[in-house]
Amino acid sequence: MKMALTSVADCDTAAPALHVSALRKTFGTAVAVDRMDLRLASGEFYALLGHNGAGKTTTLRMIAGLLPPDTGEIRIFGVDAVRAPLEARRITAWLPDEPMLYDKLSPLEYLEFVAGLWGVEPGIAERRAADLLDILELKAHRHARCEGFSRGMKQKVALAGALIHEPRLIMLDEPLTGIDASVARQVKDLLTARVRAGATIILTTHILEVAERLADRIGIVVQGRLAAEGTLDELRTRAGNGKGTLEDVFLSLTRQPAATDAVAA
Repeated sequence: MKMALTSVADCDTAAPALHVSALRKTFGTAVAVDRMDLRLASGEFYALLGHNGAGKTTTLRMIAGLLPPDTGEIRIFGVDAVRAPLEARRITAWLPDEPMLYDKLSPLEYLEFVAGLWGVEPGIAERRAADLLDILELKAHRHARCEGFSRGMKQKVALAGALIHEPRLIMLDEPLTGIDASVARQVKDLLTARVRAGATIILTTHILEVAERLADRIGIVVQGRLAAEGTLDELRTRAGNGKGTLEDVFLSLTRQPAATDAVAA
């Protein structure tokens, strides 16, 4: 069943790109996300950092509509993502850390298939697919089956598929893990271009250099809570390290018990 794309007129362009309020998720007795609050502006590049198990991926999966929150509110350009999940998904993209493709399809076939699911007109889909394959240097492989691709090539095809309907909010979970430097550069350049064109990006990464170079603001998650948030300079001030790298700041803030106490206060 095709889903017609939501136009800009169908969502509140004056609203924040993402507004998460008091989001909570538990698995049994374990609290994965504990009253998380996030607010992203349109056109912002935001990095969500934290140790393994801090709650980053669970947060993104709830925003993407893949997990129901126990409590809390998620609004994407004013659309209630909990009560109107289809409307929210039409203006969002989700890219997990492991590329998920139909291996028997070629990149071009895969992009045509995904575009059709989103109801993108065939002529528009063809032009967008050609542009994405060219930018990501996949043009020479557009008719090859994905089953023979390296992990980096599969990641690029998956990214192209996530962007084919031109989402306004793009969520990426460790998009650069396990890919080589040349592929990572192509992905970073494409994401930067999307932000310049007005899209909003929120990503998780353990590669702190990526967050330091690309993100407008950075959020640090500790035990399911947003422990600190701001520009790198603002985080340096909070950590008391005016010239430290993001790695220095991250380690400092995630060691401080007061960081989580500040959220609860």
